[in-house]
Amino acid sequence: MTDDVRNIVLGVIAAGISAALGWLARTYLWRRRLRRKQAFFGMPDNSESLLVVNRDAGGPELTVTRHDVFALLELSALIKDCHAAAQVVAHDATQQGFGERTEFCVGGPASNRRMAAHLHSLLPGVRVNVEAEPGPDRGAFRIGGEQYRMEAGRSEYVLLARLTVGERRTSRPVFLFCGQRAITNQAATRYLARHHERLTRKYGNGSFVLLLKVVNSQAYGPDVVELVADVTRAAQTPLPEPEQAPARPPARTSRASRASHRAAD
Repeated sequence: MTDDVRNIVLGVIAAGISAALGWLARTYLWRRRLRRKQAFFGMPDNSESLLVVNRDAGGPELTVTRHDVFALLELSALIKDCHAAAQVVAHDATQQGFGERTEFCVGGPASNRRMAAHLHSLLPGVRVNVEAEPGPDRGAFRIGGEQYRMEAGRSEYVLLARLTVGERRTSRPVFLFCGQRAITNQAATRYLARHHERLTRKYGNGSFVLLLKVVNSQAYGPDVVELVADVTRAAQTPLPEPEQAPARPPARTSRASRASHRAAD
């Protein structure tokens, strides 16, 4: 074997080893990223998750608004990436506790009973105005001592939360997408899909509650989203009960009034 042939053979072997090492490194990094993603969403291989959606008030059929459908598509892509499966269930047909399966609950408490139950049980520091009558406070959020009003199409808010119950590491999280309008629910799911790695680095697999602001949705749709604040502590701290006005003592009658009553008798 001449020197030229030997150099060619060694070069081919070195290239093969380098390619194999590169493939192994990429595979290791991909698997590590996948495991971190599965841990954050609580969905290991072949696990099941729950997508809880609104049921249209106009009838018994399970119909979902257009923007909530887009939100479900965003979540379905995340679930597929985790090699898990999903089941779509109406909000008034869900009967399971916490920690059994990862749950994605989409919609505000006015149209989603499951969301209303989660806010009452898990986020006692959050109040949502669910009155149907139009007004400046319709759909407004109260978180701690702050109030966030909606300006339809211009400035709208949505809560994005990852919540776990108990100290068990095997318990599955509950993800809440509680918006003032359906388009804000889609914005929150898209924000989670884009920023879940950053959220994992910051919060690990713990609980958090973020208040997001959707800017000018009538022009930009669900794409322009601002992080307003991390409201985890305020949302999990129960709000004080409103003070009741003290009962007034019965009014005393004057002497003239008593005299007039005796005269009448």
